[in-house]
Amino acid sequence: VQLQASGGGLVQPGGSLRLSCTASGKIWRVNVMGWYRQIPEGQRELVATRTSGGTTNYADSVKGRFTISKDNAENTVHLQMDSLEPEDTAVYYCRLSFLRYIFWGQGTLVTVSS
Repeated sequence: VQLQASGGGLVQPGGSLRLSCTASGKIWRVNVMGWYRQIPEGQRELVATRTSGGTTNYADSVKGRFTISKDNAENTVHLQMDSLEPEDTAVYYCRLSFLRYIFWGQGTLVTVSS
């Protein structure tokens, strides 16, 4: 299984970015895809996840600002990030889990700064 993430970059406070992550390989039909983020010397924390059944989960800090969606046919998950704040600056990692397996994509840097 491979995860290919894209969409990071530099944005001003209040701006928007959209992250995408496409999974390829042998993937179990019942799975969870989502995004985590990590700041330097910090722990990796959950941002948002979505199950293959459509259940979503968001960190309190991003509720109302971020939206996770999934294209099941393409095994692609998107993270629409609006009203970005400097505190959202981090490396964002895509994650896929099913059965007892967990896969991570390469990180993509999101920088929110004026």
